[in-house]
Amino acid sequence: MATARPRAHAVMADDAFSLLFDDARRQRFAQLADVPEPMHIADVDDPAFAAALAETEVLITSWGAPEFDAARLARMPRLRAVFHAAGSVREHVSEEFWARGITITSAADANAIPVAEYTLAAILFAGKRALVHVRSQHEDLPWWNGLRDRSIGNLGRAIGIVGFSRTGRRVVEMLHCLDDTEVLVADPFADPAAVAEAGATLVPLADMLPRVDVLSLHAPSLPTTRHMIAAPQLAALRDGATLINTARGSLLDHDALLAECRTGRLDAILDVTEPEPLPASSELRRLPNVAITPHVAGSLGTETRRLTDSALDELEAYVTREPQRHPVHAVDLGKSA
Repeated sequence: MATARPRAHAVMADDAFSLLFDDARRQRFAQLADVPEPMHIADVDDPAFAAALAETEVLITSWGAPEFDAARLARMPRLRAVFHAAGSVREHVSEEFWARGITITSAADANAIPVAEYTLAAILFAGKRALVHVRSQHEDLPWWNGLRDRSIGNLGRAIGIVGFSRTGRRVVEMLHCLDDTEVLVADPFADPAAVAEAGATLVPLADMLPRVDVLSLHAPSLPTTRHMIAAPQLAALRDGATLINTARGSLLDHDALLAECRTGRLDAILDVTEPEPLPASSELRRLPNVAITPHVAGSLGTETRRLTDSALDELEAYVTREPQRHPVHAVDLGKSA
């Protein structure tokens, strides 16, 4: 059971702590919990912190936190909760972690906000083929190159969302800003009523592909989703469609994408790739109809403060014995990142 002010520490890389915890958030952390110096521990295996961690009940973690395996948990016998100020917790949990019944939460919902914002911008750019035009100006092509294409525009588009995840749902809701837009969702785990409430229609992936102008990926990286978009799926897309990937590079067969984009039949906007980054020799880097950004869709800079606030909100709920807002359970990792 939680104490009034549980003993707590932040465990994450040094640069992550300096980014996520400004003065106001450090102050809030110290108000909610008993946080002895040092507030932040970068290396839980350092013997210098053994005594402190042995008394710790709560950890706030983020990038750079380790896996909490049996050996580390043995040195933290009082640990009851981990509030993760980042997305996936998959790399941080272990069988012993679940066996001990430790609570863990994720800030994935907060991280979904900038990813959805990036995706909306990418969809709008795709409708205008804006990123192709940006590159054409660097290559000194005619000012009006390609703008007479009558298929360009963001009115009356069909958008396909693969994965009704936290991000996928937010993207669906953001697409309400577009007029006369058909939004389709493919997700074998999604509730049709929830999809409809968000403003979209749930359909099988095979039915979606030939109907959409933009295909945006928001599924988790799992063995069952590896290369879920490969040559057959890409071939089913209509000519001139744009593929957007802000999820994980493993969802997409990059060789198959290259074959389609090389002909100019499809465009692509990739914030994630496999491998990441792509080799300098990759032809995808040089195609005029492929835009690649260096995994910037997720929380960066000021946006990371949402992650800290999410973890601190979870800590406040723990202290006041309220339900956790975004708990993660072992069973969840079978269908989420």
